[in-house]
Amino acid sequence: MIGDGQVSVGSVSVKPNVRKVRRIGEGVVAGFAGSAADGLSLLERLEMKLEEHPGQLLRAAVELAKQWRQDKALRFLQAELLVADASTTLTISGNGDVLEPHDGVMAIGSGGNFALAAARALMDVPEMDAMTIGTKSMKIAADMCIYTNDNFTIESINLSLPGAAGGGGAAGAAAGTAHYP
Repeated sequence: MIGDGQVSVGSVSVKPNVRKVRRIGEGVVAGFAGSAADGLSLLERLEMKLEEHPGQLLRAAVELAKQWRQDKALRFLQAELLVADASTTLTISGNGDVLEPHDGVMAIGSGGNFALAAARALMDVPEMDAMTIGTKSMKIAADMCIYTNDNFTIESINLSLPGAAGGGGAAGAAAGTAHYP
């Protein structure tokens, strides 16, 4: 998973080095887009849900989405989450959405659609691994979106794939945030 580091207030970039992508729980990486305080609050709540439901990212995400929709204070949080473990990638929104990609690629935030389109275009290039696709896609997003910079934070999940020599990796982008298989 890869995320940019820009925080903007209106049309002004106020901070270039925020960590929007981080590890939470055992073997889970997460990123957020939107309000930094709201995103961090939601990551903490997701981490608590993962403690209640260890090893069940989908269930924890659904429980968080339900709480987010039903709680009067949480309902006003302005952020989106992108979360992944070795087998699942999800976007969680305040609308109650818990979405899983059809192709393993997801992105959120202002530059998310740029990063997502670039990643899907690069997925067919044989010599490009997930980390390369994620980085290249986020560079494209940063070049196109004024609310996305190229100060990236990257967190990966090592996968033990059957028949693979040394395993693969998972990467993504938070242009906010994106995830590439």
